[in-house]
Amino acid sequence: MSAEPIIEVKGLRSQFGTHVVHEDLDMTVRRGEVHGIVGGSGSGKSVLVNTILGLRKPDAGEIYFDGQAMSEMSARDRAVLERRWGVLFQGSALFSSLSVRENIMAPLREHIDMPVSLMAEIADLKLGMSGLGPEAATKMPSELSGGMKKRVGIARALALDPDVLFLDEPTAGLDPVGASKFDEMINELRETLGLTVIMITHDVDSLYAICDRISVIAEKKVIVTAPIEELVEFDHPWVQDYFAGPRGRAARSG
Repeated sequence: MSAEPIIEVKGLRSQFGTHVVHEDLDMTVRRGEVHGIVGGSGSGKSVLVNTILGLRKPDAGEIYFDGQAMSEMSARDRAVLERRWGVLFQGSALFSSLSVRENIMAPLREHIDMPVSLMAEIADLKLGMSGLGPEAATKMPSELSGGMKKRVGIARALALDPDVLFLDEPTAGLDPVGASKFDEMINELRETLGLTVIMITHDVDSLYAICDRISVIAEKKVIVTAPIEELVEFDHPWVQDYFAGPRGRAARSG
């Protein structure tokens, strides 16, 4: 992990009508780290990530990627940038009418002009990287378990060889063993591919297992970003309830 920032959020304001979700929010993600984002229900975790991804426009503030303001990027620069990140949406969001291989090929079809046979080879390679065998390639999403769907979602997110991987509640719905194996896969992919990973999660075990630093959203901003060892000592009621409560203590002793 480098101390060099790859993503910087400065002075972000997010507002829906009269409801202000974020006010003067700052956050820095370092290159090569697994960066967790936590906060209470309604704190705007997904809104923050969607704003970074450009799915919604900031009401104030700026997002910087590799030091360049995203609001100043040309359409071409934005298109190039979008190829540098992969996203695993909550629930995996696979196309139900496409096979596993076709789901993984979807980003390639959208962004790259290449023979279908080569796309299929790349899709099968990414499938293997996600921990699934070649027999899964022809299955339909309806034939997959929840854990397999998430792995296919990861394979699709890796299709364009991204620099940054965004994960939204990646272990939600998995049993403890499946969640632990998923964490191991993310850590291996980060180390093997040199990825930066940004992860929204409520899973305290995952935070302990793979996050280098964690940003806590409360009171409409990031109130602290730190390694989990420092967070458990941070004097704020929500942070103490979250990390020093029963589930946090269990994760810490596990």
